[in-house]
Amino acid sequence: MFDLELSGKVALVTGGSDGLGRAAAHRLALEGALVVICGRRAAHAQQAAQEITAAVQASGNNGGQVMALRADVTHSDDCDALIAEILYQHGGLDILVNNAGASAAMGLASVEDELWLSDFNLKVMAAVRLSRLAIPIMKARGGGAIVNASIGGGKAPAAGALPTSVMRAAGLNLTKSLAQEFAASNIRVNAICIGYLKSMQWIRRAENGDPSSIYENFSQKIPMGRMGEAEEYADLVAFLSSQRASYITGTAVNLDGGLCPVV
Repeated sequence: MFDLELSGKVALVTGGSDGLGRAAAHRLALEGALVVICGRRAAHAQQAAQEITAAVQASGNNGGQVMALRADVTHSDDCDALIAEILYQHGGLDILVNNAGASAAMGLASVEDELWLSDFNLKVMAAVRLSRLAIPIMKARGGGAIVNASIGGGKAPAAGALPTSVMRAAGLNLTKSLAQEFAASNIRVNAICIGYLKSMQWIRRAENGDPSSIYENFSQKIPMGRMGEAEEYADLVAFLSSQRASYITGTAVNLDGGLCPVV
């Protein structure tokens, strides 16, 4: 049996109400973790937590619990309150998945200063704030794991991919920097560079809510010839969060069917 040894671990997944974050929260809960998801819409996050918990229970797996907290990770006060509530509810934090983000891809002339700053706040500073709060807690518990969501464009940016590609590059630098600084404290920090995965953003963009034509178009660009599944992201999050990955830190793993031109 491939035991990830996540039972009883406390995990925070930002942006965990939908798509990839929700899939990651579900997978961690199936492994027995006590999972907290957060989002800006309290009722939506609460509904997601209830649905994930029901699915875990229906699976017959002796899984963990899922709870939802409202937080906007672009606000430092919300981050402070979020971590404080997790400490109150669960007494600690072992896993941080910095998953919150949004797509922003355009040419240089189209990106106003306001978008540069807001994207930096969402994709870089949110991870900085939460890591800064989580790491002392992890140190006191003897270690922990941080997983940062990124994209292949953080390594090899394409034209018209601003400001996201720049922010993801900064996130990869942050990943490596934190991994180096806190390795001696048994805190591992890794990133997942996703390519085209099936997620809520494509459903929202699709006409009549059917993304099949979008998926077919993207699949033609991918060496493996298909879109990735949210569950494949979730599996990798769970693995990197687990003791099975205890000697892996400072990496940025491509999860893209071979799309990114660099390793």
